[in-house]
Amino acid sequence: MDELKRIRQYLMTGVSYMIPFVVIGGVLIAFSIALSGVEAGKGANVTNPVLVNMLNIGVAGFQMMVPVLAGFISYAIADRAGIAPGMVGGFLAMNIKAGFLGGIIAGFIAGYVARWIKGWRVPPTIRPIMPIFVIPLLSALVVGGLMIYVIGNPIAGLMESMTAGLKSMSSGSSVVLALVMGAMIAFDMGGPVNKVAFLFGAAMIGQGVYTVMGPVAVAICIPPLGMGVATLLAPKKYDETEREAGYGALAMGLIGITEGAIPFAAADPLRVIPSIMTGSAIGAAVAAMFGVGDHAPHGGPIVLPVVDNRIMFIVAILIGIAITALMVNALKKTVVEEVENGKGMDA
Repeated sequence: MDELKRIRQYLMTGVSYMIPFVVIGGVLIAFSIALSGVEAGKGANVTNPVLVNMLNIGVAGFQMMVPVLAGFISYAIADRAGIAPGMVGGFLAMNIKAGFLGGIIAGFIAGYVARWIKGWRVPPTIRPIMPIFVIPLLSALVVGGLMIYVIGNPIAGLMESMTAGLKSMSSGSSVVLALVMGAMIAFDMGGPVNKVAFLFGAAMIGQGVYTVMGPVAVAICIPPLGMGVATLLAPKKYDETEREAGYGALAMGLIGITEGAIPFAAADPLRVIPSIMTGSAIGAAVAAMFGVGDHAPHGGPIVLPVVDNRIMFIVAILIGIAITALMVNALKKTVVEEVENGKGMDA
């Protein structure tokens, strides 16, 4: 149990440093898209030079999110020597499209490897260069090699098999397809599984089929909106950092940025991920049942002008939000109880 508590502390360290980058990226991207709007068949269409620069700043914040998460998970485990290999591992996780889950894996690998190397008995002449040269270099080589050669290929193969699976399902029940795609969208919030479902929905727009992207557009916004609402409904079940992240998640959800839920999922994956997957899957299924269509490769309420059956689009989102918020709050304990009982949030 103590080890599980330490693992949660490592995760929370990474999350606490990551949240400002999520806010910078999510809010600036959200504002630039909100002020520009979306177009049928094209998605977000940001053309104003000032808004383009705002969008680029937001994208830069998002690009740093996973490396910072991984770097500071590693830092929590191995101290200063873990930052560089952790960030390198997180950057590689982004390059192989492993998402924030890949970043978490990279952070733990880098941290534990760096801590192990720190324990080596070395001659006194080498000891001064250990934290600035030997430990970061060897740790980066280990975590980099694992991310490229061990983790990267399985992820690529998984994406191909998932795409083939969705294509085979598209000729069957639209509700079943929507359930699967909704769960995929929420699973890793912008990671490889999410991207497979999103790109499949976007590809169907090119074929003139809008009722696949419709459920996807619903599922995209439910994780951040659901978690934002959850923090408002039960604030005692979230610490101050998470409550602040909830406001940012609400803004991101309105613009269809699923990554707004990542801080919550990274901090408490066993409770948050099943909750957002359930909400997104059911919301997407409701949208499919009523033939909701989306003419733009984007999601969230911002695409309402290019949506078919707008009322049920909104209803499906509200249902998914309610399920996510109620489920995650039912699973969580209050922060005060957890501190008093010394149990942490591991389960």
